[in-house]
Amino acid sequence: MDIERVSLPGIGTCRTFTSATGRRVGVITHHAGSRRDLIHSSSDDPDASCSLTLNRDEAIALAGLLGIFDIVNTDGTGDQKPAAGAPAR
Repeated sequence: MDIERVSLPGIGTCRTFTSATGRRVGVITHHAGSRRDLIHSSSDDPDASCSLTLNRDEAIALAGLLGIFDIVNTDGTGDQKPAAGAPAR
C-alpha cells in the first residue's frame, strides 16, 4: 500500500492512502500544536470529504483502537519499540 505525503505550506503535512474500495483516508498533521485532522473522501467524489479534528491524546487513543499498540510502544521518547507481547519486527 502506498502512502502519499503532501506538504501543506503554512499548515503541516497530509499523509493519505487509497483503500481497496477507492476511498481516500488520511491524516493532516499541523505544524502548530499537536492537532491532527483525520480525513476521508468517497471514491465517486474526491472533493466531497469529511474530517475529524483530534488532539494528541485522542489520536493516540484512536491508534490504540486500530491496533497500533500491538505493534509499537509509544513511551513519549519518540522511539518505536515493540509493545509488550507484540512480535519483534
